[in-house]
Amino acid sequence: MTQPQASPDLASLRVQIDNIDQQLLTLLNQRALVAERVGEVKKREGTPFFRPDRVAQVIDKITHANPGPLKGAHVAAIWREIMSACLALESPQRVAVLGPEGTFCEQAAIEYFGGAADLMYCNSFDEVFHATAAGSAQYGVVGVENSNEGVVTRSLDMFLHTPCHIVGEVSLLVRHNLLRQTQNAEGIEAVLAHPQALAQCQGWLAKHLPHAERRPVSSNAEGARLAATNPAWAGIASERAAQQYGLHVVAHAIQDEAYNRTRFAIICLPHTLASAAPSGHDCTSLVISVPNRPGAVHDLLVPLKKHGVSMTRFESRPARTGQWEYYFYIDIEGHPAQAHVASALAELQQLCAFYKVLGTYPTAA
Repeated sequence: MTQPQASPDLASLRVQIDNIDQQLLTLLNQRALVAERVGEVKKREGTPFFRPDRVAQVIDKITHANPGPLKGAHVAAIWREIMSACLALESPQRVAVLGPEGTFCEQAAIEYFGGAADLMYCNSFDEVFHATAAGSAQYGVVGVENSNEGVVTRSLDMFLHTPCHIVGEVSLLVRHNLLRQTQNAEGIEAVLAHPQALAQCQGWLAKHLPHAERRPVSSNAEGARLAATNPAWAGIASERAAQQYGLHVVAHAIQDEAYNRTRFAIICLPHTLASAAPSGHDCTSLVISVPNRPGAVHDLLVPLKKHGVSMTRFESRPARTGQWEYYFYIDIEGHPAQAHVASALAELQQLCAFYKVLGTYPTAA
């Protein structure tokens, strides 16, 4: 079959694009060579290869200098991938995520580290914590909170004793889709997904698949993988997972709430990456406990109010001592390097039986 002939005008424009692409390729490789030299200097000096604050600075500078017509968000995505590819030449970053391929956790990792990151797939968030703490991975990505279902309790429990700290976060807009081998919903006997995804879609499932079993599995991508093995099963997962496992999207965006975001924390050992300097938009995460006495929780809030520190999250978890004691997980706005935050935290620590800073990091955009 013969290809249609392009008009002279179109052919001329294509030649221009080809020439520009060659120039871009030359410049990208020049940047990569400089990045390799940066890596050699960092190795000699013993400084971290991955600096998320530096990545943010570069992307912010580029997007503000962007004259268009490309949108700022698209320029940011392009530059994140360029920097990720260059970092892979300096020192590939091994990142532990919840597997298998196609999870929202994987998507969050790619959004933060770029597509050149070396991803290590784990069977649970517990494994992500253990792999990062043991040094099998330099970084880990764990779910901590969903806008509809609340906190990921297992992650909160793991933060209590892990030596890792939080150095960043990703807020991911989650769209759940019904996936299966065929293109219709007839004959579905079981729907497989992570328990939180099943909960986030329970209204839709009750209406459209009232008789199908709801079977919890370790991740949405695992549900999609299993759905690819049985025509009577369906999974709830991302379009990325559908592509990964060769499934059809039977129904798009089946979550009960249109606004459905999941917050992921980026963790590592302190010697891998220390807390960044203040960015002006920071969050400090704590876990504390107080003696069981009247007014103890009220007293926790007094130093924050006194020093003008805003609290953005307050969660409680049982201490598992059998004595009805609780740990409190708190997020506050600000950085400990700021005087008013430091004063509030110092007074707060005096009131606590247990006090641990989980991390200080720039908030997700």
